[in-house]
Amino acid sequence: MLHYRYHGGNLKQPSYVGFEPSTYKWRSDINYRDNPQLYRIGKGQQGVLTCEPYKSEICKHWRFKTPDIALESSTKILEMFYEYLDVGDFVGADMAKKFLHMGYTRARRYANHPSGRKWKNSEGNWEILPLAKDRMESEKARSANIFYAAWKEARENKRYLECKNNHRSKYET
Repeated sequence: MLHYRYHGGNLKQPSYVGFEPSTYKWRSDINYRDNPQLYRIGKGQQGVLTCEPYKSEICKHWRFKTPDIALESSTKILEMFYEYLDVGDFVGADMAKKFLHMGYTRARRYANHPSGRKWKNSEGNWEILPLAKDRMESEKARSANIFYAAWKEARENKRYLECKNNHRSKYET
């Protein structure tokens, strides 16, 4: 699926263009382990590279260069997901799930666009670059599939879903 915004009818551009940090719900100066009430679940991967101490704990294990590396990485992050759940740390579990999601989407990005660049900006006009011919069979595509399976396991976990509902009802009402 292509992710872009329409502005003024015809102009397409990536969603990060015009990003306003002051309106972002997540802040890097908050310890979300000590202040879970300040954590907002959000959509997709929002907050994944902001929320501490989880960003620092999980990011050092996040890799997807080859399928072997992706398997090692996703296994470790999924293990962390379960450890967070075991100690009742929903925010940590949610962040681990988001890193698994990000492993999938970033590996897919490189499978689709080997340069890692999806967009080209020519004089203010954004266009999506052509897709790689081997995007479904490449090494990065296999890495993406590995992360996808781990992300699916995490996002469908019954304990996780219960904790997510509890967090929403307790803090996001």
